Amino acid sequence: MGEVIALLVILTFVFIIAGIPIYISLMFTGLLSLVALASSTATPLATLVIPQSIFNGIGSLPLLAIPFFMLAGEIMNRGKITEKLIRFAMLLIGRLPASLGLSSIVASMFFGGITGSAQASTSCMGGILIPAMKEEGYPTKEAVGIIAAASTCGPIIPPSIIMVVFATAVGCSVGAMFMGGLIPGILVGLILMIVLLVRNHMYHFPKHDERLSRNEVVKVALDGIIPLGMPVIIVGGIMGGVCTPTEAGAIAVVYSLLVSLFVSRTLRLRDIWSLLLATVNSAAPLLLIIACARIFSYGLTALQMPVIVNDLILSLTSNKYVFLMLVNILLLIMGMFMDGGASVIILAPILAPVAAALGISTIHFGVIMALNLTIGNITPPLGYCLFIGSRIGDITVEEGIKGIIPYLIAEIAALLLITYIPSLVTYVPVMLGYSVV
Repeated sequence: MGEVIALLVILTFVFIIAGIPIYISLMFTGLLSLVALASSTATPLATLVIPQSIFNGIGSLPLLAIPFFMLAGEIMNRGKITEKLIRFAMLLIGRLPASLGLSSIVASMFFGGITGSAQASTSCMGGILIPAMKEEGYPTKEAVGIIAAASTCGPIIPPSIIMVVFATAVGCSVGAMFMGGLIPGILVGLILMIVLLVRNHMYHFPKHDERLSRNEVVKVALDGIIPLGMPVIIVGGIMGGVCTPTEAGAIAVVYSLLVSLFVSRTLRLRDIWSLLLATVNSAAPLLLIIACARIFSYGLTALQMPVIVNDLILSLTSNKYVFLMLVNILLLIMGMFMDGGASVIILAPILAPVAAALGISTIHFGVIMALNLTIGNITPPLGYCLFIGSRIGDITVEEGIKGIIPYLIAEIAALLLITYIPSLVTYVPVMLGYSVV
């Protein structure tokens, strides 16, 4: 049976690499797994599993948080908050060396905490900041590296779509996952800032010394704090037990609408329909993948794949630190070739039980997985953020890779810290009363 399972998994990746849509690849190999199950057990083909799995795959209430967070981020993005967050970040740290570069990292952390999307962060922040850094004398590849790397903080700092996907795939708490990502997301941003300060000694990036009047400071602060109220509401509501992550997503949509329509007045009622369409176009592919992955997951579970993988890994090593290192290598490679959400859907149900058997917290393992696959946004050949940043900077991807290498090394260092110091992930959830087992 192990050979059949290995063949099914290999076929899945072959189909995906060949360019077949991920949801079709998962559905087809899931159907093949049901055929294999029927043949090996001499039972009728479980055809009813297909519609039941698809319905159950997208009928989960926590998954409703995904379109809510996407819609809230889309509203804020259309509400032209990018410039406001940049000015606010400059207000906070704009007098330090490499002012604009450091502010870019902070602003990307803010923006990512609002949208939860690394690609959106690179596109919106990069469109403004990469040309601005080039004008100040930053090498283009350096500007691209800073923006692309900083954008990976967003999917770790809550709200995080990839964490919702993981929590749904393994059945753990979305709130605990969100809280587990707080310290790691901030840690990644701080390490990137340290690397930039070190590189400042080589390039001597410009430092901003301009002073703002008191009225200007108040205006910039208010303009920045108001949109940042959205992640504060989400995190505060979940931490305080006032609302579930799904309810927090709905509240975030209402808040972002009120801010964009009546406070900043950068959005009109007639724009809402296009926002809804954009959100559907973004959320539907991911939800479709999740639905079809349930067929795949059902078939492989019925074929005893989790048990076989568990026995195989434990026969190789019973040391959880070695296991985590192997998982990191596997996920970094997966992130280079496959979308993070799809990788979580396929691998989380397989690897999470093994991690639990070795005494590794599910929340800790989930954050490790999320950060690993988020780093894939800046690694070729799939690296979306790398391609977006290089296109904005009008340089080749090869040049973009050169600029991103120091920051990629820094993010891998942060990943290792998070991997081998579990309290960086579990401290906040445990403090708030969440189970992290």
